[in-house]
Amino acid sequence: MDSTIASPEALLALAAKGTLFSYWADRNADRPAILSRRGNRSFTELDANANRLLHHLHSVGLRAGDGVAMVCGNIPEFVETYLACQRGGLRLTPVNWHLTSAEAGYILSDCEARAWIIQGELAEKFVEIPSAGVLTRLATGPARGLFASYGEALGAQPSDAPTEPRLGSMMLYTSGTTGRSKGVLRRKPIALAPQRGGTLCDYRDGDLNLLCGPAYHAGPLTFDLAFPIASGIPILLMEKFNAAQVLALIERHRVTHTHMVATMFQRLLALPPEVRDGADLSSLRRVFHGAAPTPPDIKRRMIDWLGPILYEYYGATEASPGIGIASADWLRKPGSVGRLPDATRTRILDEAGQPCPPGTIGRVAFLHDPATGPQYHNAPDKNGEVFGGAYYTVGDMGYVDDEGYLFLTGRSADIIISGGVNIYPQEVDDALIAHPAIRQACTIGVPGGEWGEEVRSLVMVEDGIKTGERLERELIAYLRERLASFKLPRRIEFVADIAQSETGKVLRGAMRAPYWAETGGAL
Repeated sequence: MDSTIASPEALLALAAKGTLFSYWADRNADRPAILSRRGNRSFTELDANANRLLHHLHSVGLRAGDGVAMVCGNIPEFVETYLACQRGGLRLTPVNWHLTSAEAGYILSDCEARAWIIQGELAEKFVEIPSAGVLTRLATGPARGLFASYGEALGAQPSDAPTEPRLGSMMLYTSGTTGRSKGVLRRKPIALAPQRGGTLCDYRDGDLNLLCGPAYHAGPLTFDLAFPIASGIPILLMEKFNAAQVLALIERHRVTHTHMVATMFQRLLALPPEVRDGADLSSLRRVFHGAAPTPPDIKRRMIDWLGPILYEYYGATEASPGIGIASADWLRKPGSVGRLPDATRTRILDEAGQPCPPGTIGRVAFLHDPATGPQYHNAPDKNGEVFGGAYYTVGDMGYVDDEGYLFLTGRSADIIISGGVNIYPQEVDDALIAHPAIRQACTIGVPGGEWGEEVRSLVMVEDGIKTGERLERELIAYLRERLASFKLPRRIEFVADIAQSETGKVLRGAMRAPYWAETGGAL
């Protein structure tokens, strides 16, 4: 570690109180901590604004343990609110600003926040949402109706540090693809140690982290905000992903770290070759990715382009199992998401709850610690159902090989059962996407008479590709060389769009629904 940096023990002690960033502010002073099109913040300014916001929250009655809800894009105020909650012992819930008023309103109510902080241009969506128990509502920019001005509220407060700092917590909401989203709360706040030299991020002085995905999602929030904030590394905020602009920003600002998802990789690879080849990306040292499966062909092309700097992680809103894989290991084990660090903490279990032998598909399950593990907010029945045993699962299916490397095969809700045989649609998708004519694929089960379900693949083709029976026959012949016959789609349909979440997860339920609507079948 750099001799000018305090010892790891001293830094971890500051992290445990939520005041680690103040150390970096003292060290880095007027150096830029946030770069954005809506204005920059130096380390000193960012630290002072976090203190001002916390003083405002205290002035209206919030105390440690209370909830704060934030509906903001990737703007400086997002980072200030994160820091204020971290040092004030507050529970922060970032809300997806793309949600409808009703969807976001449900989360704002369910999380029991006593403060709302809303990006100004979004405030109108929340004017009529009941806010009983909310002590303050702030909007960035000028005051808007029931929302006071965030800037004016901070301007009325001092910038001195809190006298009794306390580490805050996060409560993120699940995506809600199988019902209403649920708040996931850990019983004990997590103190993030700096990710400096020799760690996973290997941050160094002079590094810069690009935040190009929505910060309210767990992946970008962790890798592009929480880690650099804990490590004294500046952040370049990008409000909306644009593939060509990403390359330009990396080159112009000499970005060293970023987090992406599979959809972003596909958009980058779809750029004209002269745009990709003309960008100087030599500053990049780490590109983290996860949240949704990355087809092996797409990942291999990214490694060929950027070099072995990709690091894939596996986790969920409810689970952080510490599973990940660097490029060199992935090239040896293509398709794996990493080696199990401890075979007792993460297991593959069969329907009877017994461990599966290597090579056998089962449910990916995590050891549950009742003292520190996750729980769902306001959902006692769901807590008993999911977290009632020694192990819990979030629905992912997979297997480990004889070296302990984990391979995911899909989600239990997505399994196609045809003629009594389980078929994992992600495997079919990965094979289809490797074909040069295919941009995206979604394999689903549709009503299939005596078979129960019939395998069908919905595909989007690349620009300029002619669709029709000839291409369908070509694709099925292509799959026949790569998959067992029982996995082959009976039909391939060409579609204009495939529903995806913002993290790039294919929403199979949405794509499957029309085929089952007239049968009353379960989705």
